[in-house]
Amino acid sequence: MSDFQELIKSFPKIREYVRDFFVYGFKTRTEFKEKSPRTYDNQRRRLESWLTPYVRKDYVQKGSNLSLAIDSNLLDTNPLFQVWKTKSFTDNDIVLHFLILDLLQDGKSLTAEEITDFLLTRYETLFDVQAVRRKCNTYAREGLLCKQKSGKTIVFSLDNSLAEWLKSNQNIMDALSFYQMAGNFGIIGNVLLEQLDCRNQSFRVKHSFFVHTLEDAILFDLVDAMNKKSAINIEIKSSKKEMKSTANCIPLQIFTSTRSGRRFLCGYLNGSKRFTCFRLDSIKKVIPLDESSEYDELFTKLMQNHPRLWGVSFQSHERHHLDTLTMTLHALEPTEHYIVERLNREGRGGTVTRIARNTYRYEITVFDCNEMLPWIRTFIGRIISLECTAKSVEKRFYADLYAMYHMYGIASDNIDTTNASKK
Repeated sequence: MSDFQELIKSFPKIREYVRDFFVYGFKTRTEFKEKSPRTYDNQRRRLESWLTPYVRKDYVQKGSNLSLAIDSNLLDTNPLFQVWKTKSFTDNDIVLHFLILDLLQDGKSLTAEEITDFLLTRYETLFDVQAVRRKCNTYAREGLLCKQKSGKTIVFSLDNSLAEWLKSNQNIMDALSFYQMAGNFGIIGNVLLEQLDCRNQSFRVKHSFFVHTLEDAILFDLVDAMNKKSAINIEIKSSKKEMKSTANCIPLQIFTSTRSGRRFLCGYLNGSKRFTCFRLDSIKKVIPLDESSEYDELFTKLMQNHPRLWGVSFQSHERHHLDTLTMTLHALEPTEHYIVERLNREGRGGTVTRIARNTYRYEITVFDCNEMLPWIRTFIGRIISLECTAKSVEKRFYADLYAMYHMYGIASDNIDTTNASKK
């Protein structure tokens, strides 16, 4: 049996566990069905090591529930950034990392052969020149070293001018402090601050979706494909049914829910010839393909469809069909004019019409009226009538209303769930 290792080789393996503990939590060891108990124990031990201050245990009859309790408005950074800093390495990796960077601190330019010689004479460590060259080329690709051609030879150097400029510029340090808390790919700002031995002492975010950082690797691949206007294959795993599938699409835009914070990829499916959205936390892998010749045309069509989107769904009860929802409400005049203001502010382009004293009608045409129901329910108690061309939406609304009447023991003779209409 192999020994337990705190560090990991593959980030996607740990991403699902961190999300489970942070987003869902409250699962005992026996409730994790997908992996073996041994795997669960290893991942639990890693989380307890990386995120000790935020791990909470609740003891129940079946065992202990492990979850992550993180309050964003009290923290100066995202604790989940720590998960990005746990990649395993070999002994040679870590030795070469520090020795090469230390050797080039004076700004000199050296060849791979010269670096190998200095490693032996100055640090008494023997490395193969090919291993040193591979490491230097890797660091050059990642921006840690400068790679230049001097005559017929390739030389490597370390340029610290950017780091020195960043550290001497307080405005830039403040910008990095804010960016690590507020932006996508905030891990970049966090790593720069750590490299410069600085901390965020200025900013706190009251409502921050820390879990987004777990999706940033996927987001980077998607944004890169968008910039290149290329098609992609994506591997998807359903969070509800645990089913795996693949899709070939052209990525066009990233949507973020203002209500839940959940992020979506909006793309065009080449197979079914339609727009659709995928949750970023369900995408496991992005495989880039060739550039799409119709990218600009599809993006223009998506922009034309934006006004008819309530959320992220393009799916109506009939394909390529728009549904119209009409809601009539009661609002006392003039004391409850704030209801009318709310309809105008939150109605996403719908029309608000005064049809009688204390009575207003809200009407909108969108792709999928099902997405509107959570918002519509906030007006229960004021709704006089609700009609929709998608009759399933009517039925669902009145069925939910009937269930609420039954729950609270209220007479529900005025609700007809069969015809989904108010008597």
